[in-house]
Amino acid sequence: MSSRALSPAVGTVLLLVVAFVLAGGVGTLALDTTVPREPTHAALAVSADAEADRLVLLHRGGDPLSVERLSVAVRIDGTPLDHQPPVPFFAATGFRPGPTRPFNSATNETWTPGERTAIELAGTNDPLLDPGDRVLVRVRLDGRLVAEVSTTAG
Repeated sequence: MSSRALSPAVGTVLLLVVAFVLAGGVGTLALDTTVPREPTHAALAVSADAEADRLVLLHRGGDPLSVERLSVAVRIDGTPLDHQPPVPFFAATGFRPGPTRPFNSATNETWTPGERTAIELAGTNDPLLDPGDRVLVRVRLDGRLVAEVSTTAG
């Protein structure tokens, strides 16, 4: 058997493999660029009023956030609240009814720069705010951390 007879067959197979690899790479690149990227950045601020057991979050800038896709986690002096705020909501265990603006289920679905939202802890939640407590709030969009802000309760 001659090695000359195998060269065209081997060459054809190698050419097909290279063509498939290139086509796969180009296809992946084309699909990757057509998938929209979700916003992942927002500048937020938080303030805490211990007397009212109230947290106020301000969207200072960045991308508008779809409220229905947000999750919010609150810690007071390192301890997570027994009941975390569902977003959006009107009445929820551990919170006084009627959060303001974007966190209220009856308002806009998007939290935009310049908007404030407030939630008030109910006596059924723990821990409640005391003056000097360190408050940490983490906001996630579809499970990805968007912002982490902290303040000291006044």
